[in-house]
This record gives sequence, C-alpha cells and structure tokens, in this order.
Amino acid sequence: MKLTRKLVLARAKASDLDSIKKLNCWGCTLTDISIFTEMPNIEVLTLSANQIGSLEHISACQSLTELYLRRNHIQSLGELCHLQHLAHLRVLWLAENPCCGADPLKYRLTVLRTLPGLHKLDNQVVTEEELARALEEGEEINHPPAPVPVSANGLTEAEIENDPLNYSMEETNKIREQLGMKPLPRDKFPSFFSPRDTTPTLGKKSHVLDAVLLLLKELNSEELQLVQKASENRVHALHKHSSKAERSDVIQQ
Repeated sequence: MKLTRKLVLARAKASDLDSIKKLNCWGCTLTDISIFTEMPNIEVLTLSANQIGSLEHISACQSLTELYLRRNHIQSLGELCHLQHLAHLRVLWLAENPCCGADPLKYRLTVLRTLPGLHKLDNQVVTEEELARALEEGEEINHPPAPVPVSANGLTEAEIENDPLNYSMEETNKIREQLGMKPLPRDKFPSFFSPRDTTPTLGKKSHVLDAVLLLLKELNSEELQLVQKASENRVHALHKHSSKAERSDVIQQ
C-alpha cells in the first residue's frame, strides 16, 4: 500500500504537508512511503507494524527527532545510512525487523555506532558507556544496501527472466494493443503452465497460443464471431496451401 498525500492529510488532520509535525501510521500495511520526500518538517513519525523495506525516503525528513519502525520488513542495517544525516534524530525503535538478527548485543552496538546521536534505542536509554563500546565494537556501515531491480509489475529482473508467464503477457498485450484494447495487468493474467512446469518446451508458438486463448476471455460475442471468421479463413488458406504442396510433390515424383 502506498502512503498518499490524501491519507497523510486525513490522519494528521492537516491542510498541507509542510505543517505536519507528528504522524501516526501504525498498522497500515504500508510498503511505499515516498511521500516523506515532501515532508521535511515532520518531527515524530510512527510507522510500526507495516511492510516497509527501505528507509531511503525518510532521509528527506531533516527535522525528525523520533522514528518508530518496529515490526516492519527492513532486511539490512545498511538502511540506517539513510538516517545518518538526520541531525535531530534522538529516538529510534527498530526492534522486530529482520535486520535485528539473532545477536541482540551486536545489533545494538552496530546501530549505535551508525547513529551515535541516539538517546534511546528500542525503548532503552543509551548510556555513555554503551555508546563508547559501540564506537569500538559496533560493525561499521558506510553504505546502504544496493536496491534490487524491480519492474513496474513488482517483479525483480531475475523473476521476470525465469517466469514463462511473461512471454504470454507480452504477446497478449501486443494483440490487445492492435485491437485498441488496454493491456492486462499481471494480477488479472492467469497462467496456462502448471506450477511444476517452469520452462515452456514448445517455444514461441506456444506463448502466442496462450496469448490468444487469454485474449478470447476478454472479447464479447461480436468480437468472437470476427475471430471465428478469421480463424476459419486461416484454416482454409492453410489447407489450400497444403493441398498445393502435396500435388507438387506428386508431380515431382
């Protein structure tokens, strides 16, 4: 789910983004928080219990003092690099994310080394002794993780490369475009391959057939009659061509 301007204004009961100082979006199943590039004045931000995987857009929130991200999908502590330039950040709650790992001490020391300005981490006050230890023993993080290339339909490049469904989607949407129809989104596109059959064996013609079969589901009765007529003409032409070829073979023999 994308956090939109409309949703932000409704939750904050504000008329414009610049005036918002506090925002609570707890448990909204958010995945896209790019709206925060337009909210430099936000100070307290609650995003716990969502599906957020990157902190890139929060780097624009230069006035941020408190950030609550518990129970999200943040995979790497490298995402903390996006927060390093937030000079006013004092409170961070990051617990219950995949990036926390199995070693609580290593996790805490690494976070504090990356963000030494924190006064409280995961609802625990940061002591001077703990911070000094973090600067010595915490893992150094200098760069955020490289983003995984994702297509417009939400798939990574590797998934697209190995997914036979995409061939049929491409063929179907080419045909739909020629007929002046809108392309089908992926979630409306069923697969003709069985779950175990991940590699089509009939080649490009198989993909074209799948595309045509899918297209039939979208046509009305009048359009189907046109397809039927065109198909009959095509079959007749193929039979005629085949007959000529057979006669030619007999003559040569």
